[in-house]
Amino acid sequence: MKYFDYAASSPLDKEAADLYVKTATEYYGNSQSLHDIGYQANALLENARKEMSKLFAVEADGIFFTSGGSESNLLGIRALLSGKLKEGAHIITGIAEHDSVYLVMKMLQKEGYEVTYLPFNREGKIEVAAVEEAMREDTILVSIQHANPEIGTLQPIKEISSLCKKNQVLLHSDCVQSFGKTPIQEVSSVVDALSISGHKFYGPKGTGVAYVNPRVAWRPYIEGVTHEKGLRAGTVNVPGILAMTLAAQKAVTRLDEEMDRLTFLREVFTSQFSLIGNSVTIYPSQLPGLIGMCLHGHEGQWVMLECNRRGFAISTGTACHVGLLTPSKTMAAIGVTGKAAKEFFRISFGRQTSEEDVRSLGGYIAELAQQAEMNELRR
Repeated sequence: MKYFDYAASSPLDKEAADLYVKTATEYYGNSQSLHDIGYQANALLENARKEMSKLFAVEADGIFFTSGGSESNLLGIRALLSGKLKEGAHIITGIAEHDSVYLVMKMLQKEGYEVTYLPFNREGKIEVAAVEEAMREDTILVSIQHANPEIGTLQPIKEISSLCKKNQVLLHSDCVQSFGKTPIQEVSSVVDALSISGHKFYGPKGTGVAYVNPRVAWRPYIEGVTHEKGLRAGTVNVPGILAMTLAAQKAVTRLDEEMDRLTFLREVFTSQFSLIGNSVTIYPSQLPGLIGMCLHGHEGQWVMLECNRRGFAISTGTACHVGLLTPSKTMAAIGVTGKAAKEFFRISFGRQTSEEDVRSLGGYIAELAQQAEMNELRR
C-alpha cells in the first residue's frame, strides 16, 4: 500500500522512536517527584520546553505540553477566554475550522458565548475585511486556523493579529497542519495562543504543544491542577515530549529542502491532468505536500475506495470528520455545496513519498477522470 495521507498522520521518525525508548527506560521518573530520578526527568522536560520555544521564537514560559492538537486547541481557547482583555462574550472563528475548534465553539455557545463563523473567499481564505466587519465592542477572541487541513491555504494571521490588537481582542491559531510544513515564526510572534500536534511532523501520537503568551493572565481550566503550571492535568509524558521535540527540530531544519521536494512532486502529480477537460478540479495550496481536489461526477468516497483497491491510501478530508460521511466544511466555506461538495478528496505527500509513486497515483486518478469524461459524453 502506497501512503498518501500524511496530512492525517505521519510515521514516527526512527531517531525520535529511539529517543522515546531510551527516555522511557532510563529516565522514567515522574517529572514532579522530588527525588533525583524525578529531577532528571524534569531537567529533560524543561530542556525540551526551551528547545520548542526556540523553534517558535517565543518565551519558554509560554510552552505547555499536551496530548495533541485537539487538547491544545481546547486549552488554548479556554486560557484566552479566562484571560480576556475586556468584558464581552463574542467570538469570531471560521466556518472551516478543524472539529477540535469547531466543536469547542459549539460547546461555548451552549455556555452563553456568541460565535460568528466566517466563510472563505474563492481562494480559500478569510478576508481581513470580513474579520473587521464582524468585530464588535464585546468581541473578546478570534480563533482562525493557520493552514486549512483540506486544501492547504494559509490565512492572513499577521494582518488579523494587527486588527485584534487594535480592538483588544486575543487571537488563537490552530497551527497543527502548518508546523513543520511551512515557516510559522511570523505567526507565533503575533498570536496569543497556538496549537501543534506531534504526529503531524513525525513525532509520536499523543503529544502536542499549546503555546499561550505569558503576558496573558489566564486561569486554570480545572482548579487545583499542578502539572504544566495548571494548564492541564495528568502526569507529563516526558518520553513522548522528548521524541516530539527531536522530530520538530528535524522538521524545521529540513523545512526548505522538503518544501522544494514536495513542490516538485506536486508539479509531477498535477501535470498528469493538463490534457483532461473540465472533469477535475485541483485547488490551489500553499502547503506543497497537500492536494485537495474533486473528480466531477464521482463522490470522493468512491475515489478513495477505488484508490484503496489499487493500493493507494488517500483521504476524503480530515480524519476527525471523514467518518461522518458529510460534505467537507472547507467546500461549504468556499461556496461548494450539495453533491459537488461530496466529490472532494485529499492527497498528501511526506518523506517516504517517491516520484514513481506520485506518477502512479496521478496516472490512475487521471484514468478515472477520463472515464468520467467519456461517460459524460455518452449522456
